[in-house]
Amino acid sequence: MFKRRLILIFAVILSLVIAGCNDEESIEKKEEVIQHNWNESPLFESDGYTMIGEEGRLGFIYDDAEVVRFYPDKVQKYMWHFWGNEDELIGDFEVLGTHENSNEKIIIVPKGGNSFLSPNNGADTHYPTNMMLPKSGMWKLDAYIGDRLFGSVYVKVHEK
Repeated sequence: MFKRRLILIFAVILSLVIAGCNDEESIEKKEEVIQHNWNESPLFESDGYTMIGEEGRLGFIYDDAEVVRFYPDKVQKYMWHFWGNEDELIGDFEVLGTHENSNEKIIIVPKGGNSFLSPNNGADTHYPTNMMLPKSGMWKLDAYIGDRLFGSVYVKVHEK
């Protein structure tokens, strides 16, 4: 009788351990799916210009026309626009990019001096950049001002 109870207790503990491992795997799979289901940021209007990003926070002029689309290894000019209070808009500007199939962040716009310009196109300030993304697919562009993440824009890099 004691052996049966001991075997039963052991079987229950083993089942819980196995179930716990399966839950970890499903959590990892869910995180992977979330990471790989990135959607392009919405387009919005500001002072007659179409931008991509987060309306009222950050974005850059972009209307998904063939001329301004991202293509692998093609350098293009993009004007970033920012909405926020003065304290948020002080510091070096930098953009780090992450491809949907990687966790590696690469520098898209290197840290520049605090050279934000005056208000423009309805935004509190703006910053001109040249950007190039190395391969096709979805990219997350993290915009930093100083050492703080100001916001992220998701863009699609089209095949050539």
